[in-house]
Amino acid sequence: MFFLMECQHFPAKDSERDRLRAQHRDWVASGGEGLCSVLIGSALWADDGSALGHWGILEAETPQAARSFAEGDPFAREGVVSAIDITRLADGFKADRISPRMTT
Repeated sequence: MFFLMECQHFPAKDSERDRLRAQHRDWVASGGEGLCSVLIGSALWADDGSALGHWGILEAETPQAARSFAEGDPFAREGVVSAIDITRLADGFKADRISPRMTT
């Protein structure tokens, strides 16, 4: 199954996010140590250039696995993330249009 993950960040967490960025990228590359596969994602920015959060398209066996991935991200574990939304995508989602995947 495919899911849209949306993570909102607390304001004024730039230094924590910067400190954790390498660990976050490792988490994404590993699919949360095998919890899922990340097809694509990015940071979310306000018009003024301030960070709002991040999003990703995940392939996971269950909604719980997708949520575990999001909650296990160093950004979430270390208090940068204020809210996580996981939304299932349509069964006909064309994942093959996204290549290469972010998870190796």
